[in-house]
Amino acid sequence: MGKKPNLTGLSRFLPQDFLNPKATSLSEKSQNESRPAKKHKTDTHGPVRTRYDATALVPHYTTAHEVPENLQKYFSQRKRYFSLYDQGCLLDEEGWYSVTPEDIAVQIADRCRCDTILDPFCGVGGNAIAFAKTCEHVIALDISPTRLALARHNAAIYGVADRIEFILADYISFANAYLSRPHPTRRIDVVFLSPPWGGPGYISPSENHVSPYNNTDFQDDLETHSQYSLSRIQPVHGADLFRLTKRISDNIAYFLPRNTDLNEISALGLLEKDEKVTPDDKSRMIEVEEEWMGSKLKALTCYFGGLVGGQEHVF
Repeated sequence: MGKKPNLTGLSRFLPQDFLNPKATSLSEKSQNESRPAKKHKTDTHGPVRTRYDATALVPHYTTAHEVPENLQKYFSQRKRYFSLYDQGCLLDEEGWYSVTPEDIAVQIADRCRCDTILDPFCGVGGNAIAFAKTCEHVIALDISPTRLALARHNAAIYGVADRIEFILADYISFANAYLSRPHPTRRIDVVFLSPPWGGPGYISPSENHVSPYNNTDFQDDLETHSQYSLSRIQPVHGADLFRLTKRISDNIAYFLPRNTDLNEISALGLLEKDEKVTPDDKSRMIEVEEEWMGSKLKALTCYFGGLVGGQEHVF
């Protein structure tokens, strides 16, 4: 997708090294072709191949003996992460650890239907792909050019790359630049927050074969009685991240570890107080959704603003 004029100064796109000029170009649909109405699913009619090919960046494992020991448990669940994995989906090491399982991503995307959604920590694209099927436009950020290239590659396999704008940027800088514009012309309806859940001290990757980043599987190894604090969120305190995001949109889906302290989530509700809310309005609620895979609770998704059931008028 081409660079949008109203995002000038906010984005740096993928280097030309990631492009394969010999591959097929983007689908030649007219730019004026009508989009599905807001909050209606997109019918992709199968994968659409694009010229963005990232196969040279990371290996595509096909058999278990090719996979490093620390990735074996994740490889066995590859089709939970991407149902089209066998068609060439690619993940780097962090992607294996941190991608949202597809069924969970689809569930979240169904709740986040809108015109434009921002996925500021897109990784290898699991959530962005799901959003592209329920939203008209997805803005996907990541600080890694490799992961951004993998996300675009995977989106092409699912036939939705033309609905996602991939931007190489860190979220804090992007948000501040977006908010500093005197007259923003592009409205972001929903923000999906799935930031890194910790740092090197959170749990040792070398000893536990897990990533310090957000990861639904590595929580199975945590003590069940331990509570996760938003202070461990990266790149800034999770409450500060929420506060910044709320300046962009009231409609936020916050993807958090399953053992997150519910008192801290509740405290975010204090930020839901809005001077535009009149005394006659009901207090805004927070909806906490448990994300299960089989018999295992994997994560929590906390919905704010108009994403909360019964609170759609706030949207």
